[in-house]
Parts: sequence; structure tokens; C-alpha cells
Amino acid sequence: MSDIKRGPNPDQTYPMQGVNQVAFLKPIVDHPMIEIGEYTYYDDPAGPENFLANCVRYHFEHMGDRLKIGRYCAIATGAEFIMNGANHALDGFSTYPFAIFGEGWEDPDADWARGSRGDTTIGNDVWIGTNAVIMPGVTIGDGAIIGSYSVVACDVPAYGIAVGNPARTIKRRFDEQTIARLLEIAWWDWPSDKITRNLSAIRAQDLSALEAAE
Repeated sequence: MSDIKRGPNPDQTYPMQGVNQVAFLKPIVDHPMIEIGEYTYYDDPAGPENFLANCVRYHFEHMGDRLKIGRYCAIATGAEFIMNGANHALDGFSTYPFAIFGEGWEDPDADWARGSRGDTTIGNDVWIGTNAVIMPGVTIGDGAIIGSYSVVACDVPAYGIAVGNPARTIKRRFDEQTIARLLEIAWWDWPSDKITRNLSAIRAQDLSALEAAE
């Protein structure tokens, strides 16, 4: 029997014994247009297993947009990912979606993806606060923090801290050189046993130790 420590099982839905409000999302979310990395979790006292129904909004297959969330992300209660199906056409006199109701209002020439802002992409090691809203087509870089109740309509750089409505990046967590080194290390791509061996360096912000990690 191996004594190698590898951390929690990423395929275990509830990784904290006796705590059912925190769940790893990869075992829960089965959707062809959603990708979620290992160890990313959602925390919701009402039931994290309802993440797809409660947090991913207006995600329609005919729109073709994808939601991509990296590894080791922490998503707090009530966070919402608004997808491109929420958009209404702006090139007519009305924004009302007549065609979806039929009964003489059909539009056989409708281009449903017109005006799509593309995929929504969340990097690795991103912390998304309570009731934050991520708008369609946004990219949030690795290591970023999104403040509670923020509405993110623009991209957030790696290790940026974004807050407010509309959210603005108010600072970077580290200087540019440190960020570049962290992105080169990309510890979130390491196998779990290597991360386990080097947790002290991650916790202590020991870049040299991470760069020399084995």
C-alpha cells in the first residue's frame, strides 16, 4: 500500500467529511458545452449539486457558446455565469424576441448567434465571491479574485482583483515579474502528489522553491 499523499479525490463529490454544502463540480456537472477542471468547488448551503440549474443562466445549445472553468477555483454561493442566450438583438427598433414565441412571429432567417460575445473562460486558481455575476464572453485570468456582488463585463487579467458594478480591476496581486513566473510555473497543472509535496512553498509564496520543485 502506497504512503504517497495525493490530496483529496477529485472525483469525490463532497470532499469534506460531513459537509454537504461544498462540492467538487467536475463530478456533478455533465454538460457537453461546459468544461470544469479538477478540484474546483462550489459552496452553497442550499445544495451545490444545483450549480448548473442555479448558476449557469441562459445557456442554450443553439447559441454554441461554452463555459470553461479551470482547476482549483473557489466559487461562492450565488455566483452566476450569464451566457450569450441572454442577449437580445439590437439592430431593430425593438429588442423584444418576437420569434421565440411563434404563432406568426417566427423569423426563419434569424441568426440566433448574432452578437454573441463568444465563450466565457475562467482560469485556474480563481476565487469568485458571493453573488458575483460573470457576463457573456468574459475571460478571467489565472489567480484572479472577483469581489462579492461584482458584475464582471470586461476581461480580468491574471492575478487581478476586480470589484464593483461594473467591475473594475483595482490592483494586481503581485508585481508583473512575479506574475510571469507564476504563469510559467503553472502549479495547477502539476499532478496532485507534486502539489501535495510543495504546498508549503505555495502557501509561503516561495517562488524559488516552486521553480525548483520536483
